[in-house]
Amino acid sequence: MDTESLLVGLVILALVAVALVLLWRKRQSSHLQRDFGPEYGRTVETLGSRDKAEAELMARRKRVDKLNIVPLSADDAQRFTQAWRSVQARFVDNPQGALAEADALVRDLMQKRGYPMGDFERSAADISVHHPGVVEHYRAAHAIAERDHRGEVDTEGRRQAVIHYRALFDELLEVDSPERHDTPHHPGMRTQS
Repeated sequence: MDTESLLVGLVILALVAVALVLLWRKRQSSHLQRDFGPEYGRTVETLGSRDKAEAELMARRKRVDKLNIVPLSADDAQRFTQAWRSVQARFVDNPQGALAEADALVRDLMQKRGYPMGDFERSAADISVHHPGVVEHYRAAHAIAERDHRGEVDTEGRRQAVIHYRALFDELLEVDSPERHDTPHHPGMRTQS
């Protein structure tokens, strides 16, 4: 084999390798877009590049996979549901108090499910892994609650925050059931034994 043929072969091999890497990256991007939905675009916009955003989303997934995220027992689900009904019933007489209770109740529910409740942005990022469809509700409710602490929110704003919290609450109110132990579980979620 002459040098020219060897060189052409190496160039073709390099082009095939580049094409395979590009194809793999495109598939990875597609999977992340599908799995994270609007959170994918938000992360790209926040971080300023697709590569950084995808690295962040993969890091989130890896971090959350190490957590012990569990469904609620039927008793816990009923207790949380009753607590939510109480929050809603108190809203008419005390919107500010009800918003504070809704915030605390959602935090308690997240913690009970296994989400660490330190930094808000980290908590929102963790929620986005398994619940990308409601993470914006969480962010919106939290932003309103923060403004409410500063006295900048009226009753309608508080109502909107409680509605946002309710969307997240409903999504997280996942109950453990016997059939869950017989079927594959959500990727990254561990069922109780």
